[in-house]
Amino acid sequence: MNTENFTDIKHLVWIERILPAKFHPYAYLMRLDRPVGIWLLLLPGLWGISFATGGLMHFSGETLRIMMLFTLGAVTMRGAGCVINDLWDRDIDRLVERTQNRPLASGALSAKQGFLFLATLLLIGLIILLRLNITTILLGVISLPLIILYPFMKRITYWPQIFLGLVFNFGVLMGWSAVTGSIGLPAILLYIGAIFWTIAYDTIYAHQDKDDDLIAGVKSTALFFGENSKLYVSGFFLASLIFIAVAIIFSKGVGLSILLLSLPAFHFIWQVGRWDPLDQKSSLKTFKANRDAGVLIWLTLMV
Repeated sequence: MNTENFTDIKHLVWIERILPAKFHPYAYLMRLDRPVGIWLLLLPGLWGISFATGGLMHFSGETLRIMMLFTLGAVTMRGAGCVINDLWDRDIDRLVERTQNRPLASGALSAKQGFLFLATLLLIGLIILLRLNITTILLGVISLPLIILYPFMKRITYWPQIFLGLVFNFGVLMGWSAVTGSIGLPAILLYIGAIFWTIAYDTIYAHQDKDDDLIAGVKSTALFFGENSKLYVSGFFLASLIFIAVAIIFSKGVGLSILLLSLPAFHFIWQVGRWDPLDQKSSLKTFKANRDAGVLIWLTLMV
């Protein structure tokens, strides 16, 4: 594959040397070379689990079992989501510099191979899901249509980031229900806060492709906000913190947790300050920094 242009494929040693060559396209199709997406899918689930458990002092062997299942599920379902996205977008991806070397867009894998691989990942995801309680299983089933429909949203609305937020943060509700067997108001508030967080970081991410998206006819908040993107991203980060804080208050977790929420707050301020929307590399680096922001929020909820 050509790596001289601006591409999102990172040729990693463990993929190129450890895996047999015939498995390389599948690893790249799952974005295993870019684990930040796994983190951004996993962290909301860890938020929900830790929040429902009542913090680190209340962790048990069952808590760790649930976290392990969510970790395996995040790797599998993030991979499945990437396959669905690339099956939908393979024609568009050929027109975008960053994505034209992806396995389905470049022809390294056929659509048939993509669908077969997707079926395998979904089966693995189902096996993992069935290890959880009935409420969580139902939530997992409900999330599947959203995962399938998400790639289509960029064709019909300038706000696909909202839909991504709904999909990517379902783990908050599933994590809470995996511990409690139900969905509580604090979990719903935390879910809304996570959605605002996703809108912010995915708007940053979308700034990499603005020129190509215009050519391909694809919509995004990056195009919609234009020169005002920093202002809007700041607002979404703020809204995220407000909803997370209210969720903590409703769970009677005021005190140290609220104080620790200042850590992701400062991280969000740092992100907006360093981000240059006109620089592709700056947008990518700032987007990736949200893994650390998510970890800081997780630490806050574990106290």
